[in-house]
Amino acid sequence: MTEREKSQKQSMGLGPGRGIGPVRGFGQGAYSGEKPKDFRATFKRLLKYCSSQKWQIIAILFITILGTLFNIVGPKILGMATNKLVEGFVSKSRALQTQTAVVDGIDFIYIGRILLILLTLYLISAAFTYLGYYIMASVSQKIVYNMRKDINEKLAKLPLKYFDSKTHGEILSRVTNDVDNIATTLQQGLNQIITSVVTLLGIIIMMLTISPLLTLITVLTLPLYTVVMLFITKKSQKFFASQQKTLGELNGHVEEMYSGHIVVKSYNYEKKSITKFKNVNEKLYTYSWKAQFMSGIIMPMMNFIGNLSYVLICVVGGIFALRQTLNVGDIQAFIQYSRQFSHPIAQAANMANLVQSTIASAERVFEIMDEAEEIQDSKDSGIIISPQGIIKFQDVDFSYKKEFPLIEDMNICVDKGQTIAIVGPTGAGKTTLVNLLMRFYEIDNGKITFDDIDIRELKRNNLRSMFGMVLQDTWLFNGTIKDNISYGKLGATDEEIIAAATAAHADHFIRTLPNGYETILNEEASNISQGQKQLITIARALLANPTVLILDEATSSVDTRTESYVQNAMTRLMEGRTNFVIAHRLSTIREADMILVMNHGKIIEQGSHEELLEKNGFYAELYNSQFTGTGNLNS
Repeated sequence: MTEREKSQKQSMGLGPGRGIGPVRGFGQGAYSGEKPKDFRATFKRLLKYCSSQKWQIIAILFITILGTLFNIVGPKILGMATNKLVEGFVSKSRALQTQTAVVDGIDFIYIGRILLILLTLYLISAAFTYLGYYIMASVSQKIVYNMRKDINEKLAKLPLKYFDSKTHGEILSRVTNDVDNIATTLQQGLNQIITSVVTLLGIIIMMLTISPLLTLITVLTLPLYTVVMLFITKKSQKFFASQQKTLGELNGHVEEMYSGHIVVKSYNYEKKSITKFKNVNEKLYTYSWKAQFMSGIIMPMMNFIGNLSYVLICVVGGIFALRQTLNVGDIQAFIQYSRQFSHPIAQAANMANLVQSTIASAERVFEIMDEAEEIQDSKDSGIIISPQGIIKFQDVDFSYKKEFPLIEDMNICVDKGQTIAIVGPTGAGKTTLVNLLMRFYEIDNGKITFDDIDIRELKRNNLRSMFGMVLQDTWLFNGTIKDNISYGKLGATDEEIIAAATAAHADHFIRTLPNGYETILNEEASNISQGQKQLITIARALLANPTVLILDEATSSVDTRTESYVQNAMTRLMEGRTNFVIAHRLSTIREADMILVMNHGKIIEQGSHEELLEKNGFYAELYNSQFTGTGNLNS
């Protein structure tokens, strides 16, 4: 991971790696031709999901076999009609040669019956095929429905550190594209595999009933089919994998350049961007051409081998016909079977490649399922009905990695209604402290109490419901402004929403929008300004009416005039509550009851603004550096 990507993640303010950097290859799922690490174990696990639909799958198996068998016997029956037709022509020919009356001639009634039977068989085969695909569509969607449900429930149980270690795009790719890949294979692949196997076996059996010698000639081409398929598949898999990887690079580059187009233009990076796009696009062209070419020659090669077999069968079959060892109808039926012989082989080869890719997708999905879950609340976990907001850190140790301790022996005592400001250079542990408060991470040693109760003895939902957060990086979802504000309180009335927006000085700008509170924010809320986004998140926090408020430089994205309004609203919001303010601009925390100065995970100074300035220590150096341009922020 590049330093720039690390910086992007850390800028989200939720611990190391939080957020999403440039997404590489999002939307691709498992690469085409990608092989699973443990095919057997993953396949067995996937079968467990299918077991809930076992009776439907058995019905599909039975229906598919029947449909295929009805289709297979067609050439044999058609051969009977051909034989009867040939017999009629032979009788006419002999009658003309001997100048005798024709007694029988061509039995069109018999031929008509044969054709009617044949039409009925094909119609039944088509009906069974349709029914099989209809049931399979329901079965496959039900299986992936259960899989998606389990993944969603699993994601809700995973700790924050899992999301910190993965990009959002990677998780989304597994939840959507990999699951869709499994669904596609279940819906189409299972039917094709059954059809291919039954067709191949059925064709061999039917050919044996006609002529074992001709069957041997046909079967002898199998090794040639196998060698060609293995060679082409091996080559094409490599090119398809490279194609998908390069496509991911191209998508990532386009996403970066589009989302950061202002920076690109500001630094005159257009030419370099175009050059990089051209290079990656040329690579993609090369890999795609080779992949498509290699996969495209499969059928021509199959047809070539099939034609070799076809010529031999025609020659030997013609000899048999002349010697009257076989009827013309039987030879015609055998030729039809030989022409169909290569199709199930090619289908099976394609399915083998698809199954490999699908099992790889399933393996990626199951990796999420196997992740360690967040420590569950104990059965005797309690709740606080009337929270006061008294918080204490007692000898707390914490590390993201055991070998690199971040917080050591931290002791803090915060009384009800106090405002605690947390300051320090980047990486000092300010946001980590907040994450520990809300149990996004578990501490290694020590104890954190809320109203003298260990937070590990409280239900997480109850603990987190007592906190309200306004972060520097706003989060709004695709929906109306009213829905975004009401996110702070379930079942909030319109009056409560408007009152919260008014207190946050957001009501005026909301009413100036075309649809007011019903204005729909797009996916990235880019149809309103950054400052307006922040005002909406502040209104959300006001509506939530929490016991403890966490502010991560909440006014940094608004202009000076708006900031004065927001500060007034914040002052009212903070009254009577315990407040944690993560500050970057030290001018905003002068009135805090206590300022904690952190560096390298430790509280190195604490006190009021005036007390810390008098000490002329680390805080004084930080403060002076912001106003005089001197001092070392990382000292």
